[in-house]
Amino acid sequence: MPDVTYLVAGVVVAGLITLGLRALPFAILKPLRKSKFVQALGRWMPAGIMLILAVVVLRDELVARPNQVWAVLAATAVTVAVHLLCKRRALLSIAAGTTCYVLLLNLL
Repeated sequence: MPDVTYLVAGVVVAGLITLGLRALPFAILKPLRKSKFVQALGRWMPAGIMLILAVVVLRDELVARPNQVWAVLAATAVTVAVHLLCKRRALLSIAAGTTCYVLLLNLL
């Protein structure tokens, strides 16, 4: 069995590394908040990520179900409509579009 001081030293080193890794982002964050580049990323990245996600999902669904293109298009229209009509709430529009798509595929 290893020596107790060896085990305690290992736990202390692991704890210090964990603390440092968790504190590092907060130390870096302060100067980055003033950066125009980071502000632009914060403004455009959510929309860009949503666009990439939408394109990939739509492409995969259109390839997987070529006979049911109408369901994909209808659910996409519902998602866009809910997003624009409900103050751009992303989770609500995604939930509405997903629900519409699942219902269209299973009920019709």
